[in-house]
Amino acid sequence: MFNRRKDKPKKPAWREYLEAILWAVVLALLIRTWGVQAFKIPSGSMIPTLLIGDHLLVSKSSYGFKNPFTDKVLIPMGEPQRGDVVVFRFPEDKDKDFIKRIMGLPGEIVQVKGKTVYINGKPVKDPWGHFTDRTINPTRDDFGPVKVPQNKYFVMGDNRDQSYDSRFWFNRRGGFVPKEDILGKAFIIYWSWEGHTFGVRLGRVGDLIN
Repeated sequence: MFNRRKDKPKKPAWREYLEAILWAVVLALLIRTWGVQAFKIPSGSMIPTLLIGDHLLVSKSSYGFKNPFTDKVLIPMGEPQRGDVVVFRFPEDKDKDFIKRIMGLPGEIVQVKGKTVYINGKPVKDPWGHFTDRTINPTRDDFGPVKVPQNKYFVMGDNRDQSYDSRFWFNRRGGFVPKEDILGKAFIIYWSWEGHTFGVRLGRVGDLIN
């Protein structure tokens, strides 16, 4: 009995290596574009939620799958909500990435009076705000009211007395973060390093970001 199936010619080694490299590049691009990305916290603007030296993962598909070339959402997966901690392109320099918490949603009127955040004229539930200075600084602690435009968001750092956020960008760049500039939602701390003591904060590793 004869096997009439012809043996397929074997691929040359260089082609197998090239295909493996190409598939690895494609997979890396898919993960970076629609999967998760790692970020490191360089400042204290999100204390106590996030500390300097925290390393975190950001889900880039939390709000939908984007076209990597135009930032247009191809498959919606939900809208950013108040309280979400997001990484986004800094409005004053799009080459830099910032991390803050969303406080004002599209169409809402945001105001800060004496450190208290008001949404549409009512004080908002704000368990995230952290204050180290009891004095009232009019530039920092009294703001607005302003209406958040459609498809944009008002963001603040949890360390309210030491955060460069929408309150301070307002006069120059409108103070709002466009939806297309949101890179993703932070969801977990995977590593934490205390620079002054060169120690690992094992107790923070694995903490979910809320």
